[in-house]
Amino acid sequence: MSEAVSESSASPVIADKAVPERHRSVLISTVAWFRDLMLSVLIAVLVILFLYRPVKVEGTSMMPSLYDQERLFINQFSYKFGLGDIKRGDTVVFFFPEDPTKSYIKRVIGLPGDTVALEDGYVIVNGKRLEENYVPKEYRDDRPYSPTVVPPGDYFVLGDHRVSSNDSRAWGFVPRNYIYGKAVFVFWPLDRIGSVH
Repeated sequence: MSEAVSESSASPVIADKAVPERHRSVLISTVAWFRDLMLSVLIAVLVILFLYRPVKVEGTSMMPSLYDQERLFINQFSYKFGLGDIKRGDTVVFFFPEDPTKSYIKRVIGLPGDTVALEDGYVIVNGKRLEENYVPKEYRDDRPYSPTVVPPGDYFVLGDHRVSSNDSRAWGFVPRNYIYGKAVFVFWPLDRIGSVH
C-alpha cells in the first residue's frame, strides 16, 4: 500500500517538470512563427517596392488588351534602375505629364528620334506602317496626325482603343523619368489571367 502512495506522489513531480518544458516549446514555436511571418512580410514589401507592383486599370483606352477595372502587376525594377530599355510595343505605366499626381497606362509607339504619323487609322513610324495586331479595325482612329519627331529622352504613347484614348496625340510626349513600370501580368479577374502583350 505504501508503494501505491509512493507512486502516486511521484506522478505530480514528473508532471510538474513536463509543464514548463511544454510552455517553453510553445513559446519557441510561437517566436519562430512570428519571425517567419515578419520575414515573409519584409520580402513581400521589398518585392512590391522594387520588383512588381499591383495596379488597377481605369478606363477603356487600352481595350482589347486591357479592360476597365482589371488588376495587373507592373515590373518597375528594370525601368527604375535603368537595367531595361523601353521598347516599341511595351505597355507602360507613367505619371501623366500634365498632372503628375495621376498615372496613365499606354503603349509605347515612338522612341526618341523616331518620326511618328497617323494616316487612315494606321501608325507610320519612320516612313513605314507599323504592324499592330493588338488594334482591331473598329478601334482605329481615322483622324490624321502630322509627322512629328520624338525629342531625345521622350516617348510617344497611344492607347490601343484609338477612338477613345487620351494620349500623345492630344498632350504630347512622355519624359523617360515619368515612366516607372511595364505591365507584365493580369491577375484579376480570374478569366483574364495571363501575360500582357
